[in-house]
Amino acid sequence: MGAPLPTREEQVQEVVDRLWEEYPDATISLNYETKLELLVAVVLSAQCTDERVNEVSADLFEKYETAADYATASEDELAEDIYGITFHNSKAGYLQGIGEIIVEEHDGEVPDTMSELTDLPGVGRKTANVVLQHAHDVVEGIVVDTHVQRLSRRLGITEEKRPEAIEQDLLPVVPDEEWRDFTHLLISHGRAVCTAQNPDCDDCALADICPSEKGDSDVDLASGDAWS
Repeated sequence: MGAPLPTREEQVQEVVDRLWEEYPDATISLNYETKLELLVAVVLSAQCTDERVNEVSADLFEKYETAADYATASEDELAEDIYGITFHNSKAGYLQGIGEIIVEEHDGEVPDTMSELTDLPGVGRKTANVVLQHAHDVVEGIVVDTHVQRLSRRLGITEEKRPEAIEQDLLPVVPDEEWRDFTHLLISHGRAVCTAQNPDCDDCALADICPSEKGDSDVDLASGDAWS
């Protein structure tokens, strides 16, 4: 079993330092050029791969350039234009509603506060954090997606289970200046090495400080289940 460092703060700092060495270019993987495109892409990415979102959004962003374009489109048309995205029918409704609210209440501009963003259809705290960080350069939280949820538990940094609770548990121990990049580092490692079903512990830069390391540990702390 890997031996985590004595405090959570030390564990986090070591994880961050090592992952920066492994993934020096870690950043958001969604393609976008405007604040609205980012918002739309993040809404579409819920329970869908970024790769698939990038495929679909390439044509979508050529057709829909403004919030008004989404507001005036029918849900059926939007659903057809994002076909292939998980829950495309529901997300079509979200996009139309987002367009309407941004036009009516924000003069066509993507809002820049957590409360205003989370008032938009289909936008929770995770999505709002991404938009704030990358569209407005406002960092007031940590984005907790499935990779961050899994790795932060697996590495013994948190015992919380829900994304909202995990974020609040991470904020005091992750340095403020690393809040945005902490997410991208864990996502990069989660995709490349520390996958959900079959993590490659033999090729992991964190194995010696990971209490879930398969070589010695019987339990995956991410799920609480025994390794198969």
